[in-house]
Amino acid sequence: MVPRSVPRTGPGQMLQFRGQMLATESEISRLKEQLSAYDGAAVTRRLDTAQIAPSRWANRHADAFANPAFQSLKRDIQQAGGNVQPILVRPLVDQPNRYELVFGHRRHRACAELGLPVLATVETQALSDADLFAMMDRENRERADLSPYEQGMMYRRALDQGLYPSNRRLADALGVSHTWVANVLLVADLPTAVIDCFASPTTITHRHAKTLTAALDADPKGVLRRAERLRLQERVLGAAAVVAELVGTTADEVRSAGQLLRGDGRPTGRWSQDRDGRMYIQIDASALGGAMTPEALAAAVARLLDPA
Repeated sequence: MVPRSVPRTGPGQMLQFRGQMLATESEISRLKEQLSAYDGAAVTRRLDTAQIAPSRWANRHADAFANPAFQSLKRDIQQAGGNVQPILVRPLVDQPNRYELVFGHRRHRACAELGLPVLATVETQALSDADLFAMMDRENRERADLSPYEQGMMYRRALDQGLYPSNRRLADALGVSHTWVANVLLVADLPTAVIDCFASPTTITHRHAKTLTAALDADPKGVLRRAERLRLQERVLGAAAVVAELVGTTADEVRSAGQLLRGDGRPTGRWSQDRDGRMYIQIDASALGGAMTPEALAAAVARLLDPA
């Protein structure tokens, strides 16, 4: 016996089929409308950490994966069964199921060491190297957990590889001050022999770098000689003590020592101040040509004593 729901005639069956088609089309339209609300939305998924390669702009020093802060992060991720805040990746061109890390290097490393998949947001829009660099820089500055050395090395690498033509263009593109860029580059540009004297380069501040740069401008051989002697010692010194040893002053004196003097954009000497408030000025007469005469020096001192 034919069920009542099935028309017995050909025209009836055609009408029923048409009704089903209209209902299906209506459902498809409804689903498309729902999906349109997610247009441009980021795709978040759990990925095997081995599928993700570090960016060539990666800015983390090895010490960042061994300090107490990283161990604390690792414990939190282990207790939660994975990272709660996703990292950001972009697909690698011509490498299916492979990604490049944009930011979240510590979370990625922690998950890798724990053998856990990492929660990642996959950037589906085209992302240029400049876009990637800017996003990485902004995320790190907002989290305020990069050392001046790491930040400076990141900027130096971008400049050396031509991502930006100058310090000024880099600062403008990233929305940071030119002074900030100059300060962190000062740390990154210290000689390797000097950086190696510190227990970790992540402990070097831009103030340390200013003092050391001034000392290197005034007496490069002396600083490098003291650096070699310091590296041969087995004792571990704090960052301020290392700077004092390299500059050749006490730790108290180094706080106000080594300020560079410049004339016409060139180093012409430096000044320092001891604990009793006495100021010492060293001037490289050869850098001033014939401008340095006893009369000119006396006039300069007179202006300092009576600026009016």
